[in-house]
Amino acid sequence: MVSGRFKSRTYARKRKVTPGGKNVLRHSLRKPKKIRCQVTGEVLPGVARGRPAQLKKMTKSQKVPSRPFAGVLSSKAMRAELIKRARTQS
Repeated sequence: MVSGRFKSRTYARKRKVTPGGKNVLRHSLRKPKKIRCQVTGEVLPGVARGRPAQLKKMTKSQKVPSRPFAGVLSSKAMRAELIKRARTQS
């Protein structure tokens, strides 16, 4: 019988054939969703996605692009935000 923690859909199920020829069900944690822009809703390119333990092992430059609002806003939304802030400051 399968262990209780594998009964939830947190785990992805994949059928594998072992070297002995048996069909078994392997459980692995699902990959997180792609990160999206908070304004436009488009997928952010260059932003890593993974489980928290995997992201912890990456350097900051591997996780997000090096620009303002990286990992939060798309480049188009970031430009609009910077222009808006520049106009309200003066």
